[in-house]
Parts: sequence; structure tokens; C-alpha cells
Amino acid sequence: MNGATGGPPALPASFTPLTVRSVTFRNRIVVSPMCQYAAVEGFVGAWHLAHHARFALGGVGGVLVEASGVTREGRITPGCLGIWADAHVQGLRQIVDLYRTYGIPVGIQLAHAGRKASAAVPLEGGAPLVGGPRAAEAWETVAPSPIPLGAAWPTPRALSGAEVKAIVAAFAAAARRAVEAGFDFVEIHAAHGYLVHSFLAPASNRRDDEWGGDAAGRRRFALAVADAVRRAVPDSMPVFCRVSSVDGVDGGVTLDDTIALARELRARGVDVLDCSSGGITGASGRASVPPSPGFLVPYARAVAHATGVTTMAVGMIDTPALVERVIAAGDAQLVAIGRQLLAEPSFAYRAAVELGHPDPESLLPPPYTWPLRRRRA
Repeated sequence: MNGATGGPPALPASFTPLTVRSVTFRNRIVVSPMCQYAAVEGFVGAWHLAHHARFALGGVGGVLVEASGVTREGRITPGCLGIWADAHVQGLRQIVDLYRTYGIPVGIQLAHAGRKASAAVPLEGGAPLVGGPRAAEAWETVAPSPIPLGAAWPTPRALSGAEVKAIVAAFAAAARRAVEAGFDFVEIHAAHGYLVHSFLAPASNRRDDEWGGDAAGRRRFALAVADAVRRAVPDSMPVFCRVSSVDGVDGGVTLDDTIALARELRARGVDVLDCSSGGITGASGRASVPPSPGFLVPYARAVAHATGVTTMAVGMIDTPALVERVIAAGDAQLVAIGRQLLAEPSFAYRAAVELGHPDPESLLPPPYTWPLRRRRA
């Protein structure tokens, strides 16, 4: 399709660049942060490098490295990546270098699992380590209040006020390590029932101090983390925040709660809201409608329209046409894709071809460009 003024052909909306602070995403497709459960004591291993190399060659616009514990006790499982120690920086830098070679911005998700920590990896059932065959590896879990996730889960210890502040400091220290490792942006994990989310939800936060009580009190921890991370990174570095837009259960976060939080996060220098859902009482992905392709996109649209914040949509976004509809309609400015990219690391290239990109091979590394252009000639 030719440009309106006779210039170069127009790009599909999904393949227009987006600049956030000093970082430019060459297209709107972002690799979602997907836990691999393959680390030992938080360290990057050979699997992580192989996993990310697949995406680095496939034409994506950006990537988020999986949830990485800001403290050792903040890991979901013993196999989760960590960023709680300076020694983790070297391995993380190897992942950054993979993407930097091909001009792809790369971020990392900073996380603390809270009461959902100390769990077995999914391939071993995902249940609490306590009481299981690997009970010796279990560690104490913490939360805003001593309320277990469910009947099969241990009761977490309520954090003291001083411990809350120490975890805020741990997020800041992790953000500084992310800068040292060369990441282009960072994301605060405030979704899926993990620690930051559990402070936001009445079902899991029944504190009566400054970190609980009314909605403003329950937001205080998330805002303190955002302030600390924003101060820890350069002004030029974008800060994302993943939220559970809706929990869909009694005592969970509502869309109005999320919109109020988004306004305050934006005022504190958070640049992008990554709009997921659910997790406060179980698995993530719960919503007010059954799961189907794009079922969480309305949350990203609602948050963006109510607050003006840049949003990233998630939720079974698995076809080029759906990506294009989301971006062209302004429902979100980025889309995060997980399982479809696991199945098809070159999804972005296929999307470019199907959506009429004038030069889809330009997304790919030079060794791929010539043979694929020749194939399409």
C-alpha cells in the first residue's frame, strides 16, 4: 500500500515504532515475561540463553525477561531467576547482549512472590514445597497479613513495617543491578497474587498500619516500590508495571482500583501499564469473561482511556490480525505475547508478511534477510 503522499508504502500499525523515554520499540510485539524454572540459585544458565536466542532472531519489537526475585525468598520456585545479588549481573548481561546484537530493547521483570513463594516448579505440580517431596528446600513466606493463599498453602508471616521498607529497598537495589546489566527498561511485577498485588487486594491485606486499611493505604506499598525503582534508574529508562487489572473474586482488585493506581503510578514516572488479570486466590488470567483470544484487551483499553497512560495488552493474543486490531484501534500501544511465541518464535515476521509490511525481512538478522527475500520474490 502506497503512502498517502506518494512516499514509501505505509507500515501496518503493529509495525510502526513506539518511543518511550529514550527507548524505541521498532514494532509493537513484545515477548512476555515467561518463567522458565531453569535457574540454580537465581543464576542464568545455558537454557536461558538458548530460550532467548530464539526470540532475538525472530523480529520482535522488545522483550521482557522473566520474573526475577529481588530477594532470595522472593522467588516463586527454586528454579526462578534472581537479581538479588551482584553476582547475578554477569549472566543477565549475556541475555542483554543477545538482544542488543539485533537492536531489540530488552527489559527485566522485578518481582517478589510473597505468599506464593516457596512452590515447586510447574512440571513438579506447582504446589507448596512444604509437605512435599522437596520440603527440605522450602523457605518461609511473607505477606501483608497472615492469610494463606488457600487451604493447601502455608500461612505466611506478616511483614513488619521495617521489613516492608527493606523490600522496597530490595526493589531499588535490583533496579540498579538491571542498569548495570545493561537492560533498556524494567518492569515492576504488581500482578498475579505476588507480593505487590497482595498489598493492593483487601482479601490479602488486612493491615491497620500505614501499609493497609483503606484503598490509599493498600496502594502505598506499590507506590513506594515505584518511587524507589524510578529513583534507582536513569531518567532516560522506561519503567513498566504489570498489574492485575481485575481479580474477579470477592476481596480482589477491581478495574476502578486499577485505574486509581494507574493515575498515581503515572504521576510517579511509571511509563507503561502492562494489563494482565487475576491471581490473588489462584492462577492468573481470571477475568469477568471466559478466556478467549484477546479477552484481556478491554482492560488495557479502559486503563488507557481513563488515564492517558501507555498500556500493553496481554491475553491469548495469537494472530497477526488480532495484534493489528488492538494497535490500530488504540486499545493498547504494545502487546505482550507468550505461548504463541514459544510455539512460533518468528511470529513477528509472519505477522509482517500477512499484514502487508513493505519489507518484512528487514525485521530479521542479515543472514536470514537475503534468502527469505529471494523466496518471496
